[in-house]
Amino acid sequence: MQRAAQRDDRAQSSRRAERLRRALVCAAAVPAVLITAACSSDSGDSKAKSGEESTRSAEAGSTQPSASASPTVEAAAYQKLPDACAVLARKSLEDLVPKGVKSAKKGGSDDPSSRASCSWNSLDNNGVKGSQFRWLTVSLLRFDSDATRGSGADQAHAYFTRQAKDVQSVDGARNTKVVPLSGTGAEATAVRYDLKKKEGLFKQQTVVARVENVVVTLDYNGAGLAGEKTPDADDLAKAAQKAVKEVVASVSSANGVGGAGSSPSGSAEPSKPSAPSKSPSKPASSSASPSKSAA
Repeated sequence: MQRAAQRDDRAQSSRRAERLRRALVCAAAVPAVLITAACSSDSGDSKAKSGEESTRSAEAGSTQPSASASPTVEAAAYQKLPDACAVLARKSLEDLVPKGVKSAKKGGSDDPSSRASCSWNSLDNNGVKGSQFRWLTVSLLRFDSDATRGSGADQAHAYFTRQAKDVQSVDGARNTKVVPLSGTGAEATAVRYDLKKKEGLFKQQTVVARVENVVVTLDYNGAGLAGEKTPDADDLAKAAQKAVKEVVASVSSANGVGGAGSSPSGSAEPSKPSAPSKSPSKPASSSASPSKSAA
């Protein structure tokens, strides 16, 4: 019995040793499994993050705007100007400046296709009854289309607006009257006022008109000197408005009769520009101011 008990003790000891050995083996294997799992997990996260970043980069690239096309602008309708001293017929000049038909004086310009002007003066001497004085100036300014400044018509419209406003603010002007005109190019405005000078009372008429990308400014004044009767302002206004229509027609004819929405008579009204644009790069240096005209 004693031997049987010893055998039982040895068997139990052997089983306990076997269980301990297995426990140690498992304990030793667990960290390795955990480390392997942890490494596998990190590798998966890294790959996932890399995939997400690639997706975001691709999406960002797809939403990035492509290079915009170069801005385009409508070509200017008129490419040249007529001879400023030939925009009025001889008969018209005889009515406007009776004694000055041959007194035409062309203004200086470094680019006649963009700026031109001409002036006439008339002095009808009536002896002891005094004299009738007339002064006429026609100025033409053409604008080219430009991707930065806009279309020629837009620039011309902006200049027309400023010009029509400027002629209303002459020093010493009295009885100023502004009249919008229809049937004269795309848009036109007539400004009239009285200007008192030492020589006499001058009746000033200025008409500003736009036809496509060209602006016409016509200055016309008259005075009775040395006791002569002051001319009628209404008569001068009608003469000036008739003359500016003829000038507008000459501008259209120089660029092709009936072309670009304007008839030879100057009565057609081309469409107005879509929006005002920036100021022209070059001023109309050849335009005579009302004060100079009156002189």
